[in-house]
Amino acid sequence: MSLGVALGSITALLMVIFIGIVVWAYGFKRATDFDDMARLPLEDKEGRS
Repeated sequence: MSLGVALGSITALLMVIFIGIVVWAYGFKRATDFDDMARLPLEDKEGRS
């Protein structure tokens, strides 16, 4: 196996891992979590004058 094939394989593997993380993070199952987090700054905090 030449150096070019090894580096290309590593690059492809890292790209697949990155795409997997992006799909996991922005998947439909996490949409409710993102909606809840988006509303946090708008919630009224108690104890503020």
